[in-house]
Amino acid sequence: MKVHIFGKKQVLYVVLAIILLCIGMVCALRAVNRLGAAEAAAGITDWGLSFQSEGAPPVANASQEYLRNFDALYVGDANQKEIYITFDAGFENGNTERILDALKKHGVKATFFLVGNYFETQPELVKRMAEEGHTIGNHTYSHPDMSKIGDIQSFQTELQKNEALYRDILGSEMPKLYRPPQGKFCEENLKMAQQLGYSTVFWSLAYVDWYTDDQPTPEQAFSKLLPRIHPGAVVLLHSTSSTNAEILDELLTKWEEMGYSFGDLEAYCAAQKTS
Repeated sequence: MKVHIFGKKQVLYVVLAIILLCIGMVCALRAVNRLGAAEAAAGITDWGLSFQSEGAPPVANASQEYLRNFDALYVGDANQKEIYITFDAGFENGNTERILDALKKHGVKATFFLVGNYFETQPELVKRMAEEGHTIGNHTYSHPDMSKIGDIQSFQTELQKNEALYRDILGSEMPKLYRPPQGKFCEENLKMAQQLGYSTVFWSLAYVDWYTDDQPTPEQAFSKLLPRIHPGAVVLLHSTSSTNAEILDELLTKWEEMGYSFGDLEAYCAAQKTS
């Protein structure tokens, strides 16, 4: 039986070959994982969050890195204790004035995502929002499931109708911030919004505040909104909520006491586009 004895050079070559093989396998696995993540994100139609650590941003079912490809986001800078207050508004039921009063008291510039009905029925409140420095974003004209809209013309019409209403009321062009109704979307929606110059804005903190006939108590609201706040949070509230109108002043105070400040979402989105 012949016994092979490897020299030092041969051993070195074998070791190098093994190292290169391992590096290649790691790179291949990373590529597969990235592809899998992209494929998974592309098939999503409902926005979802998983809160895993108190005081930390939640994990979303589409990553910030994936969303950035389409000028979309759900959270700001996780290293800064700055948060972004947003409201979705489909109609007015008497709570917005108190909400605006609280925002004014704290010097907070919020973003209101409005549907067509709100523009058509509440032009004076729309004017007040703009006059007090708030951003008015596009929540579509008729609040449909946008993930089912596959052609650019129909998608664009939902946004352009609001743009026209905004222009009629305020005499200027509408900011290019878009929030999908109910968080329903698909990759094609993200691409179309980007093509039309919009940033798509999801959220990293919300709670069940939209049932007007079954409102949470202030204690229930605080139990969700205080422990889950986090650096860079994009907070979604509904202006139809009487609870939100009741607690907003105190809520903003509590967040301030926790060391948070309030950012300008429109400016942040614009900076992300140029970075």
